[in-house]
Amino acid sequence: MVKQSILGRISQLMRANVNSLIDQAEDPQLMLDQLVRDYSNSIAEAEDAVAVTIGNLRLLEQDHEEDVTAASDWGRKALAASAKADEFRTAGKASDADKFDNLAKVAIGKQMQSEKEARTAEPTIASQNEVVEKLKVGLDGMRQKLGELTSKRDELIARSKSAAAQSQVHDAMRSIDVLDPTSDLGRFEAKVRREEAKVMGQQELAASSLDTQFESLEDLGTQTEIEARLAALKTGTTELTATPRRAISE
Repeated sequence: MVKQSILGRISQLMRANVNSLIDQAEDPQLMLDQLVRDYSNSIAEAEDAVAVTIGNLRLLEQDHEEDVTAASDWGRKALAASAKADEFRTAGKASDADKFDNLAKVAIGKQMQSEKEARTAEPTIASQNEVVEKLKVGLDGMRQKLGELTSKRDELIARSKSAAAQSQVHDAMRSIDVLDPTSDLGRFEAKVRREEAKVMGQQELAASSLDTQFESLEDLGTQTEIEARLAALKTGTTELTATPRRAISE
């Protein structure tokens, strides 16, 4: 049951859909940090459990090897006792022969017991080997999943920082947008434009005043000429253009 629960837990963790978890999380970075911690802790616990399982398997294998070795040793002892019994029987020492035959039987019984224990352990050892291999594969999968989670977390953090930086740049650029009349630069530009308009108005006003002065001078010259002609008429010194009388009478 312990081994099966370990396998079930490993399988559940390996089937975790990281992208789905990220989509459902309110704060993906915190969720990924927690997942990384959970996976790391689960991997550490699973490694301990798998290590115990492997240790128990190695003990079973050692016991099996000892049973196989013991069966072989008892087989040699049985053979040696039987051979000794044959020697005594050939020599006519029946009692000694029976004694060694009995020892051979005892050794054979021990051999059979060791062989039975070895055979009984073999299916368990085979099954445990399969479980250990599955656990190892599961652990490898968990480590790969942990690497995926770590990579996702690092990628998300980098993207989050990049988005924050872009947002700051965007806000900074928007705050200095000269087309924005509410910005400081926009107000300054409006002030400059008003000053420029004032200068143009002053220049136009100055030009208008100068033209008026010249027009006054021209009017003064005309009036002066009129006065001069009038004075000439009064003194009779002007030459008037008139039609001759003779031409009229004719």
